[in-house]
Amino acid sequence: MKMFHLLAIACSMFAVLTPAIVRAEEAAPSPAKTMQSVEPQALEVLRRMSATLAQAKAFTYRSVSTTEVPAKTGQSITLFSTVDVALKRPDRLRARLSGEAPHFDFYFDGTTVSAYAFATNVYSTVQAPTTIDAMLPALEEKTGIRIVSAPLLVSDPYAVLTRDLISGVVVGATLINGRPCEHLAFRSPGINWEIWVESDQRSLPRRVAVTFTDRPNFPRVLVEFLSWNFHPWLKADDFAFRKPAGAREIPFLAVVNSKAR
Repeated sequence: MKMFHLLAIACSMFAVLTPAIVRAEEAAPSPAKTMQSVEPQALEVLRRMSATLAQAKAFTYRSVSTTEVPAKTGQSITLFSTVDVALKRPDRLRARLSGEAPHFDFYFDGTTVSAYAFATNVYSTVQAPTTIDAMLPALEEKTGIRIVSAPLLVSDPYAVLTRDLISGVVVGATLINGRPCEHLAFRSPGINWEIWVESDQRSLPRRVAVTFTDRPNFPRVLVEFLSWNFHPWLKADDFAFRKPAGAREIPFLAVVNSKAR
């Protein structure tokens, strides 16, 4: 799986990364080898989780991420961030990133994608396809930004999460904040990733850990989901970006990496 990646060098914007978006340098294994090395029980847990997310017409969640990013010295720096995400299918998405990573808001309203850094009052807007599924890969092609939670946001999470899997196992049962969860571990080209999924009927993701094996020093991301809401009160205006007074337009990646001086 080519799952899990960062928003350029800005830390994890949404929370979980994606095989559909990230292009690993390693050659993908053959389908025959892939299916032989993945435990059916691990796939079943992923299937239940994916069905819950795919059936939702709208949802919100908050996540806390720990992300390693490269510093000029060659050392990996650990950044902590909080992300609030709102989604309404098929064509609305919003995220608000705060914490040690650059603070910015992200909007997709069905026609355009916008990012705004309030600390420096700069923004960028680009045209986008009309659905979340089409917008995510188009955004990477236009801007180089890879949204980390793409597998949770698309209409068919299971297809994305299981693409190019090399191996998959059930590690075992555990508790996360008092909730019984199944701990799963997978490998994909360029990525080792783990996911903790609730053992109840909803099978919600509660934690993700990712190691990028195709990058220097094998950087890691750890994400914990604090809350899910599948009955949010969302309006069309919640996903619309309105240019603030005096805001200056700059290239998209510069907004994402913008910091207050």
